Amino acid sequence: MNMPQLGLGTFRLQGQQAIDSVRNGLELGYRHIDTAQIYGNEAEVGQALHDAGVARGEVFVTTKVWTEHLAADRLADSLKESLRKLRVEQVDLALIHWPSPGGAVPLRESMQALLAAREAGLAAAIGVSNFPVALVREAIAAVGAANIATNQVELHPYLQNRELLRFAGDAGIHVTAYMPLAYGKVLDDPIIGAVARRHGATAAQVSLAWLLAKGIAVIPSSTRRENLAGNLQAAGLALSAQDCAAIDALDRGERLVSPDFAPQWD
Repeated sequence: MNMPQLGLGTFRLQGQQAIDSVRNGLELGYRHIDTAQIYGNEAEVGQALHDAGVARGEVFVTTKVWTEHLAADRLADSLKESLRKLRVEQVDLALIHWPSPGGAVPLRESMQALLAAREAGLAAAIGVSNFPVALVREAIAAVGAANIATNQVELHPYLQNRELLRFAGDAGIHVTAYMPLAYGKVLDDPIIGAVARRHGATAAQVSLAWLLAKGIAVIPSSTRRENLAGNLQAAGLALSAQDCAAIDALDRGERLVSPDFAPQWD
């Protein structure tokens, strides 16, 4: 899976806002776009991809299958609908967005249906999102670790998910961080701000660079072109071991996304 480690998230972006963000991102040089069925913006992302004129093979596109479509007789059809909206023949990565609430659809069924969708050419790679260690174990038992390209989870300086990262590393499963800026909370953090000043960088760039240094992909989102441009520059920021240790110390288990149907977290 040749996924750019720094991508553009589209969570909460609607209508023209979604089109503009993706268009700006592609113009600035982003080549990894992340969306989801439940975001309600796949068609807008597709329009921006189409209008940008960037060759399809140059842009890595991820979408996520919503919980209502996790049954074996629904998953592939829902993914085909996503492809239609995105105006692509295949997504680069398809993820199970959240585990089936209350285990209503057996995880093995969903994982095997997702694998079958990949084998049918609907996705080049597959993976999971919002899976704690116990469910990643189940997913591995269903399809094998080699068939799980990534686990996309909330990850930022205040929620560092160390147990999950250790497990994923041992299993050879890549991790993608959503909400890497903690809804913007990192922007006002004095520790991160001090690191940023030392490097002549922004707090956002420091937080993203800290995650990238751990081998974690990041998918920040923004509606402002200058922020999109700034975030992209994080890939060139080299933090010292001391900088990283200072940010490591900020972990407080502060989870910002935990709907009532969420799994039992680690």
